[in-house]
Amino acid sequence: MAVKIRLKRMGAKKAPFYRIVVADSRSPRDGRFIEELGYYNPTTDPVTVKFDEEKVRTWIKNGAQPSDTVKKLINKGGIATK
Repeated sequence: MAVKIRLKRMGAKKAPFYRIVVADSRSPRDGRFIEELGYYNPTTDPVTVKFDEEKVRTWIKNGAQPSDTVKKLINKGGIATK
């Protein structure tokens, strides 16, 4: 099973916010997920990003691949990825 750390879109039309989740790569974007790691709100000023660093490190260590956007958010948060 290929596991990805990616964004799940939430919120209203034209007012999105995203949850950072761990999901099977075959499941749909807003579908079933394994665990929620945090959230990302691009509509606030400044942008709000909050996630559990320990859970992120654990999932990456166990082989979960972050998406490109999540990788950028994690690097801004101070967690170095491979």
